[in-house]
Amino acid sequence: MGIVTTEIKQKTIKKEVSLTGVGLHTGKNVTLTFKPAAANTGLVFKRIDLEGMPVIEADANFVTSTQRGTCLEKNGVSIQTSEHVLAALVGLDVDNAIIELNASEPPIMDGSSKFFVEALEKAEVVELDVFREEYVITDIISYTDEESGSEILVMPSKEYQITTMVDFGTKVLGTQNATLNQISDFKNEISDARTFSFLHEIEMLLQNGLIKGGDLNNAIVYVDKPLSTDTMEKLKVAFKKDTVKVKSNGILDNLTLHYPNEAARHKLLDVLGDLALIGTRIRGKVIANKPGHYVNTQFAKKLSKLIKNDRRNNVPNIDLNQTPLMDVNQIMAMLPHRQPFLLIDKVFELSDSHVIALKNVTMNESFFAGHFPGAPVMPGVLIVEAMAQTGGVLVLNTVPDPENYLTFFMKMDNVKFKQKVVPGDTLIFKCSLITPIRRGICHMQGYAYANGKLCAEAELMAQISKVK
Repeated sequence: MGIVTTEIKQKTIKKEVSLTGVGLHTGKNVTLTFKPAAANTGLVFKRIDLEGMPVIEADANFVTSTQRGTCLEKNGVSIQTSEHVLAALVGLDVDNAIIELNASEPPIMDGSSKFFVEALEKAEVVELDVFREEYVITDIISYTDEESGSEILVMPSKEYQITTMVDFGTKVLGTQNATLNQISDFKNEISDARTFSFLHEIEMLLQNGLIKGGDLNNAIVYVDKPLSTDTMEKLKVAFKKDTVKVKSNGILDNLTLHYPNEAARHKLLDVLGDLALIGTRIRGKVIANKPGHYVNTQFAKKLSKLIKNDRRNNVPNIDLNQTPLMDVNQIMAMLPHRQPFLLIDKVFELSDSHVIALKNVTMNESFFAGHFPGAPVMPGVLIVEAMAQTGGVLVLNTVPDPENYLTFFMKMDNVKFKQKVVPGDTLIFKCSLITPIRRGICHMQGYAYANGKLCAEAELMAQISKVK
């Protein structure tokens, strides 16, 4: 498993777009506005009805309740029922967007993601000049909720896929399954699958005043028990209907199923929306047996933690005994640096978007003579310089005559040192483009590893300039 920078560019929307409706559980009118966002923003909710317009990131660690939808809360500010909106964004391949709300809950619309998808299409999905990261699954990762028997796992696959299997032990619904083989199928096959509930759940919610914005047009109601006269009268009032009947397929009237397995498709929609809270795209196949918001979000938290740890300790898997792509002589033919300031010995990988290089640290380094004599430690600034030289190979590889260019630092941000580097260590550097190289300017994320651990990281910007 590991995080890779793909050749796919991140996406946002071109212009803002709004839609208005009623919150399912609050019964309040709410306006939702999708707004464009810069690269690496992610998906972010913004409560414009509150002082300071607080922001809540779509992050699994902010999940506080999953009883009737996925609720997020940060610093006392909450967002209810986030999953249908998030599913629409992921389903249309949007990485970055601001979701403005003037209430705590998005509008339920028809109980699906259809209207959010239509709004986003009007806003036009566009590419940004930053590459997308993906978390590549190489082993099976699973989570089981012993109480409910729900299980969700992800296994290796060439692209993000989801299969859901639904079995509530009722004759009216039976056993169903649904599959999304590729994200591009979401709009036509999944987005219009509506939320559903059972009659016994509806009765409980009505008794407790917990479903104020529902009607027969935004929730499929499966009748899993005899419909009493008392219940029928309550449903008439709640749904503002003169009559309420049960159709031959076991659902309340005034609604026709879009698919025989619409319940399984909606559960898949929920899984997609809940797993958006991981914050990083997944390259793997998700299989969810009896999914629900609790198991979905617990799984999202588990993956989020694994990804965080992987970012920190994502040591490149390099065979140090293999013949390098470039040895020190080939590096010197490209870089202008010379001893004692040439700080990389070998290059093992080099593509259009990343480079991996190595330095063997020995006691013979000139800087050890004066840097902590008696307790030699490689200066952090020289680790960053070696990282920059690694990035120099990446950018100079884009010109036919690299020997006629020099590379100059423009900026460095978010520099962090994690572990000390001492004589005898082998340093492995990895630099990946954050944005495509333009006009000789290289904006990259650099990592340095020693002894199997991250020892330094930095965001670097450099520019090549032709020697006059």
